[in-house]
Amino acid sequence: MDFNVKKLASDAGVFFSRAMQFTEEKLGQAEKTELDAHFENLLTRADCTKNWTEKILRQTEVLLQPNPSARVEEFLYEKLDRKVPSRVTNGELLAQYMTEAANDFGPGTPYGKTLIKVGETQRRLGAAERDFIHSASLNFLTPLRNFLEGDWRTISKERRILQNRRLDLDACKARLKKAKAAEAKAAAEHELRLTQTEFDRQAEVTRLLLEGISSTHVNHLRCLHEFVESQTNYYAQCYQYMLDLQKQLGRFSGTFVGNTESTSPPAATSPPAVAAATLPAVPTIPVVPTIVGVPNTVAESVLNPNEVKPPASGTRKARVLYDYEAADSTELALLADEMITVYSLPGMDPDWLIGERGNQKGKVPVTYLELLS
Repeated sequence: MDFNVKKLASDAGVFFSRAMQFTEEKLGQAEKTELDAHFENLLTRADCTKNWTEKILRQTEVLLQPNPSARVEEFLYEKLDRKVPSRVTNGELLAQYMTEAANDFGPGTPYGKTLIKVGETQRRLGAAERDFIHSASLNFLTPLRNFLEGDWRTISKERRILQNRRLDLDACKARLKKAKAAEAKAAAEHELRLTQTEFDRQAEVTRLLLEGISSTHVNHLRCLHEFVESQTNYYAQCYQYMLDLQKQLGRFSGTFVGNTESTSPPAATSPPAVAAATLPAVPTIPVVPTIVGVPNTVAESVLNPNEVKPPASGTRKARVLYDYEAADSTELALLADEMITVYSLPGMDPDWLIGERGNQKGKVPVTYLELLS
């Protein structure tokens, strides 16, 4: 007990003496051993690395998990060294709701079928997001966190030791200046030599650790490349999933025309009105006049794009926005950025047009085109 009290008193004395020494240095009343310029640059770069690594780490965590409550939960599980429970992504939850809604509305109805298609795509998007989060956490966040919790703590500890060694060295220099007797000067010089040796040794240890920041930058650069690659793959997957869904909905949209289960009056959704609502800023596509005495439903039932002829005037040019793979022989395959001629026929679904490219002809989805004036 006495030993602990003595140690506590000694530590308190050292603390107050160093506090006074710091104050005198700030006021210019005490000598301070300065580090060389290269060492100071190493310290500045280390502090800059630590500060920016913390900011990048925190913001990346926000990017991967916007929910603050979920981030706190993951942090607690990590500190308790327990596995974080699997969490359903927003896309997977939306897919579940859409599937349940489709079952209630009827999976055979147009709305139900579309909900199932979109829900499946949302499920795939959610799974891709889960894989991206896992990859980014493993290959990017973990190395940054390991640096802050490992290497940086070691550097900070050695820097504190170096600071104490410097204070001891300056105190020895002050005592040597105050010594008057030859015996006191000799003792002070001996103590100064020992303190200088300890300071130089600690400065070398700290310097080596600070120079290791360059290796840290190289490692973080590699991790950053892996993060970009994971993010690129994730967005490429999402883009492909949405293109596939758009193609499915492009073929599927025709089922909405003449839906007997619709509660809206048929006259309220006539083809010209739908076309105008879909493309408000684009003039309407010329329509071949209806043959007198032949209903539109009959014309639609015998429609074969390879047998129809374009109108004498009023055909339009269109630029293809995306690649499109024809589902059957009545459709025309498209390549992005190519130019084709388009026009409409009586009785056609307003979401489709007849497209011509040289001697090739077939139905094309309007959503894949940019109609030119």
